[in-house]
Amino acid sequence: MTNSPPRSLITRLGIPPTLTWGYLGLLLFMIGDGVESGYLSPYLIDRGVPESRVALLFTVYGIAAGLAAWLSGVLSDLWGPRRVMWTGLGIWAAFQLLFLTAAIPLAGYPLMMISYGLRGLGYPLFAYGFLVWIAGVAPRARLGTAMGWFWFAFTGGLPTLGSLVASGLIPQIGSYATLWAALALVAAGGLIALLLVRDDHGGRRPRGTGDGPLATLVGSVTVLWRNPRVGVGSLVRVINTASQFGFFVIMPIHFTRTVGFSLTQWLHLLSAMFATNIFANLLFGVVGDRLGWRRTIAWFGGAGCTVSTLLLFYVPHAVGPNFPLALLVAAFYGATLAGYVPLSALVPTLEPKHQGQALAALNLGAGASTFVGPAVVAVFVGPLGVEGVIWIFAGMYAVSCLLAHFLKLPDEAGTSRAAAGPGSATAPASAPA
Repeated sequence: MTNSPPRSLITRLGIPPTLTWGYLGLLLFMIGDGVESGYLSPYLIDRGVPESRVALLFTVYGIAAGLAAWLSGVLSDLWGPRRVMWTGLGIWAAFQLLFLTAAIPLAGYPLMMISYGLRGLGYPLFAYGFLVWIAGVAPRARLGTAMGWFWFAFTGGLPTLGSLVASGLIPQIGSYATLWAALALVAAGGLIALLLVRDDHGGRRPRGTGDGPLATLVGSVTVLWRNPRVGVGSLVRVINTASQFGFFVIMPIHFTRTVGFSLTQWLHLLSAMFATNIFANLLFGVVGDRLGWRRTIAWFGGAGCTVSTLLLFYVPHAVGPNFPLALLVAAFYGATLAGYVPLSALVPTLEPKHQGQALAALNLGAGASTFVGPAVVAVFVGPLGVEGVIWIFAGMYAVSCLLAHFLKLPDEAGTSRAAAGPGSATAPASAPA
């Protein structure tokens, strides 16, 4: 790719050189997708939509996102990642237009459910289609780092820079117009990625996929029990960001109406939380390649999130609207979420002959987290309150810490091979599980 930055620099950073513009396009796309994350819930409530209905709306959105996340791997096996990304961009833009031009002005909840819910199909097809593209291009020894850059761009937009853009635009042009700005950012990012990346892998099925459409579709589900470690990895991925999407529903309300922060302060906390996360994504991608993917997931991800989730609630609850302390615990939570980054390298390695199916299963877990989190809130916030919901999420993270210990690579099946250390064809020598 002649119009990318110098190959030597990009290679040293661990980015596949031919996909450089794709990473930039993904960042802009996810900034646009993340603009609403910190304020859409209170915005709809202020427009007269009950809190329970807002939670249900987010849950339906998450179900659509979960379906699309799974299909992104399946369709990439059948069509190639580029076509999947085009589909995601088109869906996002079309249903955002319907949401803005009809659902919000008419204040029609069924129309909101249709337009916003179906828009949830868009971003996973685009983003996770690109994830499959990376898996087909990145060298195995740097796969964790390449995936770290993917999550750097993904969370750099959703919700880090997206929330920052919202905090700057809302006082100037209002909440509704800011949603139009989000559409412009998504369109720009999508076109940059799809028009400027020239890598051949995007236009064809990933290597090693010879199954027909039906076999590919079925295999992306049966792999969950055909290879139980892939199923466990998918479940761990659900837990990874379930709290994040649940917090989008309850934390804006809790921090502004109970703790006492302003909406602008909450958006700044959210930006700081995931600003830390995007750099931690890079860090734990590299740490995973060196220290071990499985150990990084268990201790930095599972154990770390168990502690940080509790602190995120109890520190502001105890001291009130103390912004510096809230900033510290928000940053800690954002950093520990990144401890799960090596899952994107580990899970496809668990099924080396069907990496597309394994990535489809992992993406299913990622998408499922977008509705599991809001669903936990919708079901339990009434009887248990915010504090009870926090403990449920912390318990889920503790379970993921235990589950991560079962994610052993294929070359660790025998005791002697495990004792001899990594170095097989399925795992780089620098990345023990």
